[in-house]
Amino acid sequence: MKSITAIVQNDDANKLISALRENGFSSTKMSSTGGFLSSGNTTIISLVEDDRVDEEIEIIRRICKTKKKITAAIPPSSFSTVGGYLPQTIEVTVGGAVVFVTNVERFEKI
Repeated sequence: MKSITAIVQNDDANKLISALRENGFSSTKMSSTGGFLSSGNTTIISLVEDDRVDEEIEIIRRICKTKKKITAAIPPSSFSTVGGYLPQTIEVTVGGAVVFVTNVERFEKI
């Protein structure tokens, strides 16, 4: 048995959980924050039989695509400049998923 931990964008979380459920996977959803721009993320954990790991990862890959986002550039430190700061926007790539697959030595549902 394997544990799959997927960290995904909040925008993709509900769609991913629905797709996993439709394909017979159960999961636990946890809110999390971090990464670039400190954007809201969702961490989804599920236990999967060894022979279904690739199937679940393919569902994650299909749902959690990267996207382009326009955001304000991070202002420079007040220690490094003198004068005003004119905010600029930049285009960044967000989304996708970070997936960890680990062996489960023991599992009990109590």
